[in-house]
Amino acid sequence: MKINLMKKQGFLALFFMTAVLSVTSCQPDDSIDNNGLTPATVDASFTITPVEGKVNTYKLVAQPKGVLKSIWDKGAGAYAGKMEEEISLPDAGTYTITHTAIGAGGATGTASKDVVVATSDPLKGNLVQGGSFATAADQAKWTVLNLSPTGAAFWSYANNSATLHSPGGWAQEGIYQAIDVVKDKEYTIDMKVSSPSGSDETWFEVYAGKSFPASGVEYKDNKVMGLSTWDGCAKTGFSGMLSVVGCVKNDKTGTVSNTVKFTETGKIYLLIRCGGNKFTKDGITVSKIEFRGK
Repeated sequence: MKINLMKKQGFLALFFMTAVLSVTSCQPDDSIDNNGLTPATVDASFTITPVEGKVNTYKLVAQPKGVLKSIWDKGAGAYAGKMEEEISLPDAGTYTITHTAIGAGGATGTASKDVVVATSDPLKGNLVQGGSFATAADQAKWTVLNLSPTGAAFWSYANNSATLHSPGGWAQEGIYQAIDVVKDKEYTIDMKVSSPSGSDETWFEVYAGKSFPASGVEYKDNKVMGLSTWDGCAKTGFSGMLSVVGCVKNDKTGTVSNTVKFTETGKIYLLIRCGGNKFTKDGITVSKIEFRGK
């Protein structure tokens, strides 16, 4: 009797487990994901308010409910920011500000608003000419610094941008233009840089030096910022402002900084030098180049 009872209990347990597994297997694959705890969307709404006492400066404030992280884009590439951001828009024009809110479980929401800037800031005007590369006249503002004897590395212009192409093997090329600066005045340099694929043993460096660029000679006067696979950036695809995605240290400050100041009033040369050994097949593209007073 004891043996039969144990067998009967075993059969009942086996039947119960089979029934549970059967019910579980009938559940949809995403039953755990769709448990009601993860929101389908996140409210990405935000406000834009002019900052009193500052020219062409605006405060962005995202509504905080359900938002864990804020991604902002003012037209030059997305960047991770705070729910309250202060932005400067020195040039006259219409800007589309986009906010992407990220909530629990990776749920996202996106909202956009336009800001119309009526007048350019006279103190922060862009000193770069042709920084958009939009027309032949813009492109003509730049001089090519020939550093690749065979022409293996070269710049091309399209889609309001300039792209450096290189087959690798340390081939490189530069572009530059002269800019007049004032002694002891602080300036900031920035630009949008992008490449859909990464590189190895590659650099994209920005200089603001007093030395005149010489054909065939690597420019090394006052490196300000850039990308460098040795320093940990441009190894994979990237897109954004160089001040955000760059990792090269400023020669003067010893930190990653896009601020420059000069000991004399006069002419300097804003120069970009780019190349590498295992260079991305897609090239590195630059646009929206800025050189502004602070």
